[in-house]
Amino acid sequence: MTIKAYGANSATDPLHSLEIARRAPGENDVQIEIAYCGLCHSDIHQVRSEWAGTHYPCVPGHEIVGHVSDIGPKVSSFQVGDLVGVGCIVDSCRHCGDCAEGLENYCDHMVGTYNFPTLDSPGHTLGGYSQQIVVDERYVLRIRHPEDQLAAVAPLLCAGITTYSPLRHWKVGPGHKVGIVGIGGLGHMGIKLAHAMGAHVVAFTTSESKRNAAKTLGANEVVVSRNPDEMAAHAKSFDFILNTVAAPHDLDVYLTQLKRNGTMTLVGAPASPHPSPEVFNLIFKRRALAGSMIGGIPETQEMLDFCAEHGIVSDIEMIRADEINEAYERMLKGDVKYRFVMDTRSLN
Repeated sequence: MTIKAYGANSATDPLHSLEIARRAPGENDVQIEIAYCGLCHSDIHQVRSEWAGTHYPCVPGHEIVGHVSDIGPKVSSFQVGDLVGVGCIVDSCRHCGDCAEGLENYCDHMVGTYNFPTLDSPGHTLGGYSQQIVVDERYVLRIRHPEDQLAAVAPLLCAGITTYSPLRHWKVGPGHKVGIVGIGGLGHMGIKLAHAMGAHVVAFTTSESKRNAAKTLGANEVVVSRNPDEMAAHAKSFDFILNTVAAPHDLDVYLTQLKRNGTMTLVGAPASPHPSPEVFNLIFKRRALAGSMIGGIPETQEMLDFCAEHGIVSDIEMIRADEINEAYERMLKGDVKYRFVMDTRSLN
C-alpha cells in the first residue's frame, strides 16, 4: 500500500512530502492508522546524518499513537479500533537473553522504527511521520489514557520510557533525593515521573526563567547550575541524578552533587562526546556514572500504565507536517515546551 509521509532524501534536504510503501499485514501484524507522532531530538541527528549510517529516504518518527485498522489472522492481543502506540522498537532477534528478559532495547539485533535494515521496501524501516505503519503485535503497546489525551501520550513512547527506565532500574522512590538535569523534552518527563514515584525532586537548569516552570512540573526544588552558591548548597546530597542534556557539557559539575554510592545516569545523546570526567570524583565517593537507553516492550507497557494511572502526559505543542522543518530549528534552540507532536491528518 502506498501512503503519504514526511521525510528527506539527503542530509541537507529539508523534510518534505513523500509517498512510501507499507506491507500488507502478515499473520502476526497489526496495522495502525497513525493519529499523532512526536518529534524527538534524535530524529534531527538521524535525518541530518549527524549520527553515522543514515539511509535515505529517511522518514523519522518513533513516538507513534493511533488506532488499529487491521490485524493478521494470528493476532490475539489487539482488535480493530484499539488505541495503541509504537515506540522505538519494531523488531528484535526474539531469542537472545535480552529478548527473553523483555529487554529488546539491548538486543544486538534490535530493529528500530526507522533507519534499520528490513525486508520491506526500500530496505530500511520508515518511521511515524506517516499515515500508517504495520508492526508485529509483540512490539505494539496498549494505550489506556482517555482518547482526548492521545496526542500528549505520543512522546511517552520515547521521552517517557527513556526517563522511566533508569528511574525504575535505580529504584527511585520515597526517601530518595533525585536530581533531573535539563528541563526539556526528556527532563520535563523525568520531573513528572520521579515526583509520581515519591522522590524528592530537584531540577537543575541553566536558566533562572525556568524555575517556576520546573516547580509546576513537580520539582520540589530548583537549582540554577550557573549559581555557585545554589550548587554548593546541594553538594554530596543526591542519591541519583538523571542527566537528560543532549549537548556536550561538564559532567563533573553534577558528579560532585552525588553522595557516596550515588549514581548519575546519562540519557541525553549528544552529537559529539562529553568532556571526559575527572576520575577522582568517581573514586573518592564510590560514585557511578552510567547510561540507559529507552526500555524493553514490557517496561514500556508498564510505563504507559503507570502514566495512565497517575494522569501523566507530555506537555506538547501541536504542529502540521509542513511545520516540521521550522520545529526542528526551534528544537535546536530549546524553543518548545516541551515536545512537538505532528497531527498526521495534515499529511493529506
